[in-house]
Amino acid sequence: MANRVELVFDFVSPNAYLVWWPLRELIKRHEAELDVVPVFLGGMHKLTGNAPPMIRDAEVKGKNEYAMLEMQRFITRHNLDKYRLHPQFPFNSITLQRMLLAADQDGRGVQFVEALLRPVWEDGLDITSPEAIGAVLAKAGFDATELLARAQSDPVKQALVANTDGAVARGAFGIPTMFVGKSGAPTDSYEMFFGKERLGQIDELLAKG
Repeated sequence: MANRVELVFDFVSPNAYLVWWPLRELIKRHEAELDVVPVFLGGMHKLTGNAPPMIRDAEVKGKNEYAMLEMQRFITRHNLDKYRLHPQFPFNSITLQRMLLAADQDGRGVQFVEALLRPVWEDGLDITSPEAIGAVLAKAGFDATELLARAQSDPVKQALVANTDGAVARGAFGIPTMFVGKSGAPTDSYEMFFGKERLGQIDELLAKG
């Protein structure tokens, strides 16, 4: 069976952008499979009692400053210098996540992420503009109108809730969370890794075959 990596994903997380390209390179090198698991990070935080680090650690002297230092080191190491904090951050990602889920149901979740990730986190794409989002998606071959319509349907809304609940039930509390195992194996056999700093550990696990 092939190695498989499940990436718990929400566009609102800067770390979702930062981990994406190094993880994609790692997966390609090991000829593994990538599965995007769309969730709503705000819902995940509510379920787990977690909060964004800048808020959670605001009263801890020096911690957020050190986190920014580590982020810059990661950016430099992986040549992600085009990254820019989104001007609307923290934005409401619920519609994007539902559209991603609809695309993922069509087997195009990875392509949807790659269509929008750079425009969002490098170019500051206006998250409040359906026209701006639609134009980017159209260039990547998506029917944004159809995806938006499906994003407003009860089945897709409930599926996103189920994904979020399911990720939390498996131990996830934030992004990026990655589950690594064998394609077709029971999900409880997968190992969980949290944080972009765990890529080295994932690399070692995938290297075992």
